[in-house]
Amino acid sequence: MEQISYNKEQTKQKMIQITDKSQCCGCTACASICAHDAITMQPDTLGFLYPVVNKNKCVDCELCEKVCAFNEHYDTSLNLSQPLIYAARHKNIHEVETSRSGAAFIALSDYILENGGVVYGVGYADHFRVFHKRATTKEERNEFKGSKYAQSDLNTTFRQVKKDLKNGLTVLFSGTPCQTAGLNSYIGKHLRINLILIDIICHGVPSPRYWDDYLTHIEKKYKSQAIKIDFRNKRFGWTDHIETIRLKNGKCIWSHKYTNIFYKNINLQYSCGNCHFTNFNRPSDITLGDFWGWEHSLPTFNKDDKGCSLLFISTAKGEKLLNKISQSLILIPIKKDNCLQPNLTHPTILHPQRKQFETDYKEHDFSFVFKKYTDTEYKWYIKAYIRIWTKKLKRFLIKI
Repeated sequence: MEQISYNKEQTKQKMIQITDKSQCCGCTACASICAHDAITMQPDTLGFLYPVVNKNKCVDCELCEKVCAFNEHYDTSLNLSQPLIYAARHKNIHEVETSRSGAAFIALSDYILENGGVVYGVGYADHFRVFHKRATTKEERNEFKGSKYAQSDLNTTFRQVKKDLKNGLTVLFSGTPCQTAGLNSYIGKHLRINLILIDIICHGVPSPRYWDDYLTHIEKKYKSQAIKIDFRNKRFGWTDHIETIRLKNGKCIWSHKYTNIFYKNINLQYSCGNCHFTNFNRPSDITLGDFWGWEHSLPTFNKDDKGCSLLFISTAKGEKLLNKISQSLILIPIKKDNCLQPNLTHPTILHPQRKQFETDYKEHDFSFVFKKYTDTEYKWYIKAYIRIWTKKLKRFLIKI
């Protein structure tokens, strides 16, 4: 296994040295702050990006080490004494049906765009490579809807955000908590005034290379190119987790096999098992996620199984924005004890064969690890068919 950590003693130059991968989330803050472009983000065996230093360009300024926010001392200086917690759902049911949870992000980003701001979120580049992008219109922003289960490539996003802020624009940035913590540290307090940070309740980020290889596997198997991806298709119900791939030849592939690997925690980034943000003291203004367990405190709120959001407000800035868009949402205050879920209490526990998974990928190929680590789950497929046809039957009976 490649090891990564910060170790100054191994070199006279005071630069980032990666020897323990669990200590680096790949947020790009260090690469972004380097004025000499001495740091580039390079992929490992599974495609996770880590900083690599060109010693010939390094001037020993130590900014790369100082800007790192992947530790327990991340900045929460703007946070309220306690977060404000809500169950949330957009009043426009179309927005709910086309979003992953309750479409709270749509209401928040709509306001920013309608008032001349810009929104950064996760979309696709090239052929469905998961990538952070900039949006100035709602049409562009709509690409950010839905979950993307792979580490996003931030590329030069942090520098683009800083440029927008210096130009006087209001910026909304959405990402994982390690990404928002990194951006917050990189931007600094002066420019932070016009920056809205939204993080997610994150289970962990899967391997970008595994996602690319999985999509290639599907396209080769069905001899057609993918034209639309849905990592979690709400058509089967908000609680179901079924990936759907629509192909150019008209076929639509729905499966649980990519999800199967994801929920095993076997292809997640090592830092996900060492996450510092699995609590209610968030590094962002607003936190969004699925409201699992809603039925215990709000038995009628999501009765149609369309989805509902869990929303935390951590700063006065976040509270001000929520007040501006509250007319677009159904908001119900929730107690902390009624919305607990694993990734608000502890980091994801990585699979005991996580290291072997990466070794197998390096020594063999995708086909080998796919066969070795993916469960067949015939029972799951039978149950899924039953759920789908039951829902179709119900819709048919309603029509007649």
